[in-house]
Amino acid sequence: MFTRRLSLLLTAFLLPGALRAQAAQTLTIAAASDLRFALDEVLQGFRATRPGLRVDVVYGSTGKLATQIKQGAPFDLFFAADRAVAQDLHASGHAATLAQTYAVGRLALWSTDAALGKLGLDDVVRHAAVKRFAIANPEHAPYGQRAREALRTRGLWDVVSPKLVLGDNVSQAAQFVDSGAAQAGIVAYALVLAPALVGKGAWTLLPAAWHSPLEQAFVITRHGAASGAAADFVRHLALPNSQTVMKRFGFDVAAKP
Repeated sequence: MFTRRLSLLLTAFLLPGALRAQAAQTLTIAAASDLRFALDEVLQGFRATRPGLRVDVVYGSTGKLATQIKQGAPFDLFFAADRAVAQDLHASGHAATLAQTYAVGRLALWSTDAALGKLGLDDVVRHAAVKRFAIANPEHAPYGQRAREALRTRGLWDVVSPKLVLGDNVSQAAQFVDSGAAQAGIVAYALVLAPALVGKGAWTLLPAAWHSPLEQAFVITRHGAASGAAADFVRHLALPNSQTVMKRFGFDVAAKP
């Protein structure tokens, strides 16, 4: 009887602390900037299932986020725009899981000038009205790397180089076009479908054959290895409702997490 009473007493004493710890639990996600709108919507549903969990998301260029993880940034989960970057984190010992594909991204040529946006890439790059052309920085942004590949495939890299303005990530490249700092650019298809940009100007989806695939993958980091919340969100992303959101934002989700 004493043992049972002691057990009940300890439970009553410890339970409030345990609940406070659960309530204070945080999941910190690093994600490629093309995911900003799709992932935000998926996270709305996830947060509803975990009311005691705080979820923070940092969006940026895949290359820079990977560097931050290698330098000790406390991210639990990393959604890269390039599978190779996620694989490298695992190979270098900074990820607790193998890279798993969650989507394939696409490139879109976009301009707030509807007449320009409906033209082909060759015509837009050579158009007299296009003084500045925006892409993400190919040095660290996968969307910038694929944009460069597409331009080279079309023999346009030397033509467009003097006009280029480079965004730190693909979201910033889109902002350059949206603000008028560039008359056109190559951005993520997911972004031109997002509420902030949809209906502005016109866009043309670029053929996937013009560049290597934008296979996007995630890893749970070493920091997040013990986080049940990271694994829970991965499972949530695989749910039909989440996959529907990803498709609506232009992602090919044939490969499931």
